[in-house]
Amino acid sequence: MPEAKTRGVLFIHSAPSALCPHIEWAVGSVVSQRFELKWTPQSAAPGMSRAEVSWTGQPGTGALLASALRGWAHLRYEVTEEPSPGVDGSRWSHTPDLGIFHATTDAAGNIMVGEDRIRYAYEQGAGEPALVYHELSLALGEAWDEELEPFRHAAAGAPVRWLHQVV
Repeated sequence: MPEAKTRGVLFIHSAPSALCPHIEWAVGSVVSQRFELKWTPQSAAPGMSRAEVSWTGQPGTGALLASALRGWAHLRYEVTEEPSPGVDGSRWSHTPDLGIFHATTDAAGNIMVGEDRIRYAYEQGAGEPALVYHELSLALGEAWDEELEPFRHAAAGAPVRWLHQVV
């Protein structure tokens, strides 16, 4: 039986130039191959660079990529992983100020908020609509989207490379 494969995209929204080779090394260690990203200036953050690469690999590769980059100062990135047989899709977003956010996604890329998380929002809200709204905002990762949106728009029309995981 063939091994399950999935695909996704790694978006490095902004990184200091000195960090770029380290990012390439970290990503290369996850996909078991050496490669160089095509870095371009990030117009939303002068002095920073951006890159993006599409990837294919085993389910869970997105989590490995997100973990390999997690916690680096001044780095903004997102990793997506499409659903595959028996595995939900995912999105990881990272900003220096907020840290990392993970969400399960459907086939269209929409964030799926589970029943337990919705119940938690109701409980924390204790009848106070503003508190319920706040908890649901956290569950949807709205703060990460707000911080990353200018960087996403600055990447419109950027070239994309495909990266295939060596197994």
